[in-house]
Amino acid sequence: MTDDSAIEIEGVSRSFGDLLAVNNLSLCIQRGEVFGLLGPNGAGKTTLLKILTGQLDPTKGSARVLGKEPYEDPVAAKVDIGVVPEIESPPSFLTCREYLRYVGLIRGIEEIDDKINYWIKFLDMSDVQDVLGKDMSKGTKQKLMLAAAFIHEPKLLFLDEPFIGLDPYHQKHVKEYLKRYLNGGGTIFICTHILEIAERICTRIAIIDHGEIVALGTVDELTDDEETLDGAFLRYTRGSIERS
Repeated sequence: MTDDSAIEIEGVSRSFGDLLAVNNLSLCIQRGEVFGLLGPNGAGKTTLLKILTGQLDPTKGSARVLGKEPYEDPVAAKVDIGVVPEIESPPSFLTCREYLRYVGLIRGIEEIDDKINYWIKFLDMSDVQDVLGKDMSKGTKQKLMLAAAFIHEPKLLFLDEPFIGLDPYHQKHVKEYLKRYLNGGGTIFICTHILEIAERICTRIAIIDHGEIVALGTVDELTDDEETLDGAFLRYTRGSIERS
């Protein structure tokens, strides 16, 4: 793994019984990139993200994230990464403030109260900071997952549909934070179905279908003249969409 690489994937496959979710996938993502992974439902996006964040072992192949193999030592691999999962899932009987304190204690964050206060204010959660997880709205849960991923200032962010559940104001607010994060040397790996956002923020994009990368490059490289990313996505995944 080179010093410039944040993620290196070599021949990774993952099977669930007879289902091959990720098929011999290889990819290198550089530090400082906003790398977008796009694909139809069931294409293998979330499976790959779970492998890279130590939640799943690959059936074969290898992956390194910031120099570590996440499935070999998931705890060590999570030190320098932040993860926003596809489905927001804060504990049912912890409040926003309690959950962020719990995350801070696990991560050994210094001055945790100051950081909790910052994120509660930044994401407009002051009025709901004492609401239990089971009673939170979808938007509040999503904001809490974002705060938990950002609070330790990780070197690499894995974001799975991070803008789902956020209103336009908070989408803009989070995008502005991500710009500052990148300017500070961070790296982002994002899975999203919101192609307009991918088109605006991603430095490179991979389109995955049936567990294989069918297109890889910048938005300009993936699109034909006057074609939007939506059009390119439909063109590269037309077979899957017609079968669904």
